[in-house]
This record gives sequence, C-alpha cells and structure tokens, in this order.
Amino acid sequence: MEDLKLDKAPIQSVHHQILTEADVSLDVLRLDLIHPLIHGSKWFKLKHNLLQVQKSGATRVLSFGGAWSNHILALAAAGKYYGLETIAVIRGELVEPLNSVLSFAKEQGMQLYPVSREDYRRKSEAEFIDELHDELGEFYLIPEGGSNALALKGCEEICDLIFKSEWLKESSSLTPNFVALACGTGATMAGLISGFSKSRNSILPEVLGFSVLKGEGYLSSEVTRHLDGVSLEGSVPWRMIEDYHCGGYAKSNEKLRSFLQAFSSISDIPIEPVYTGKVFFGLLEMVKSGEFKSGSRILALHTGGIPR
Repeated sequence: MEDLKLDKAPIQSVHHQILTEADVSLDVLRLDLIHPLIHGSKWFKLKHNLLQVQKSGATRVLSFGGAWSNHILALAAAGKYYGLETIAVIRGELVEPLNSVLSFAKEQGMQLYPVSREDYRRKSEAEFIDELHDELGEFYLIPEGGSNALALKGCEEICDLIFKSEWLKESSSLTPNFVALACGTGATMAGLISGFSKSRNSILPEVLGFSVLKGEGYLSSEVTRHLDGVSLEGSVPWRMIEDYHCGGYAKSNEKLRSFLQAFSSISDIPIEPVYTGKVFFGLLEMVKSGEFKSGSRILALHTGGIPR
C-alpha cells in the first residue's frame, strides 16, 4: 500500500455582499479536491489508520456509521483502492432503495451490516465488538468517523497545508484570525487544535467548530476527550458553535435550503446540507450579525461533504 501523501490543496475566496459590507474576508481550503473519492478530512483521518492496517497485516476492516456517513463513503473507496475488504455497521435499518452514500459503498464492495439503534449505542463496548467478531469473523476495527489518536495525527497535517500554502505566503497577515469547519465527531477539530499548538507561529487562529449534531455541549466534550492525553505545546483558542445544526444530523430547514440555493448562484464551491452547508450558512449569519470585527480573515475548511 502506498503512503497517502499530500503536498497542497487549493484555497478559493468567497465573494458575497454580506462579507463586503462587513469588511470580512472568507477563504476556503478545498480539501474536497485532494482526491476524487478519499477526500476532505476523511483522507487525513484514514491515512494513519490505513498505514496501521497495512502494518498489522489485516485484510478486513470494520467501522461504524449512519446512513449518510461520509466516513463510510471514504472507507469504502479506500478499501477498493487498496484491496481491503470493508464492513460497515450501519445505525438503523437499511431503507431500499439505498441512498447515494450506501449505494456507492455497496458498489465499492463494502458489506453493509445494519444494527438496531440500541445495539449501535454499544459500539464502544468490548462485549459488542466480540459479538461482531463471532458474527462476521476477524477484522481490524476503525472507530466511528475514523476518530482516534491516529486520526488526530493525520488531521494535524492540515495545519501544515495551511502554513505552507501560497495563499498565506502572499497574504499580508501571518495567519487567518479564524479557522472554521463542520464537526460530526470532533476529531478533526481536535487534530487542528493539536496541530496549531505545535506550530511556531506566535499568533494562532481561533478554531471554530460548527456542530452538525443536535445536543448541547456534546461535541465540545468530545473535542476535550480527543485532546485528553495530547501534549499541547501552545494555547489555541477554540469554541463549538451549536446554533446552526438546523435540526440535527442530516436535518435541514427552510433557511438552510434557501441559503444553499442562493450560495450556488454566487459561488462554484459545492456545498451540501449535512456538513459544509451548515458551516457557510453559520459563518455568513455570524458575519451579518456583527460577530466578526472589520478586517477579520476567516479560513473555512471544505471537509468534503457528501452527495445528496
């Protein structure tokens, strides 16, 4: 298996009347363009997990996800590309016809194994993992979302992309004031916080996570949990924004749908309602309400999103 290497990702500006009037700049790190299938934050979260699979000699990989999980999509693509058998334990029943994510995963050769929501909540219990081994045979386990210490190690590398970018070299400022991203498990955000803490820059951006889940305080505690035991070399400000989940995971409302339609008319950056759409919707709402002072520079991470 070849190492997953990445030297750069393009950075694209967003031009919007709201930004102009507030004198705020918004640029986007297009992680969705780094690989046709294993892209976005999932590339970084899977990289060291896949290298560990190779090191272990395993040929079958199992992970967990919901019906719209872009982790499942990326893992299925990676499995086919690298010749690994993949199994996805899916939360809830499989509804026919399968949605675009599960259809794609199945086409890549992934085995879909649905379990009840009650059983799915046991995904971290050793007894449940043993039951899965009894039912499905041997496998290498990657946790839901690919979120573990190896994922954080990969996501730290996103910071290197930012600091090495031509966009930053040409900028009049050393770093953006804010780095924003969608959060489903908190692992990518934790990796960014860890990565920025290890940088040599004296001024570090504030990391803004936009929760795509309904549940006050949950993802903040998950970020803290992921960082537990991680040696942070500098103080990185961060906060979880919980006001733009639009009803919860894979949920949307009329405001979000209207925003997505309007955004597509002014930008060719593809966004969707589950992840990336909520980040841009939230950022522009915050700019409009005056939460960013004049001259602020925001860098949003396009973490890949999923097809709808």
